[in-house]
Amino acid sequence: MADQYRVDLSALEETMRKLNGILKDLGSAHSDARYKTSLSQNALGADAGGANFMEARRLTEAHTDMKNSIESIVGHLHDVTNEFGTKTKKVHGNYQNQEADTAANMS
Repeated sequence: MADQYRVDLSALEETMRKLNGILKDLGSAHSDARYKTSLSQNALGADAGGANFMEARRLTEAHTDMKNSIESIVGHLHDVTNEFGTKTKKVHGNYQNQEADTAANMS
């Protein structure tokens, strides 16, 4: 006797809904990291002649490095989540089609 398995399509739909919410949040986070975390070169201090202090330059460079790292990480998370969502949607569609085919064959 073969074991029977059933896929809960509503659980897959819920997963897709949650992934879409995560993607929306990641899009906002990526946009915020890119456009809302800017730091001008003189923001941390400059002398009377306009030359940056060494410490200010180092902090600005560290900020830029961290900003780029965060953008990269959020971009990667977005890509992975999007890929998983696409695959989940495809699996959902395949199971849905299989159920429809099975129901049609039983009639």
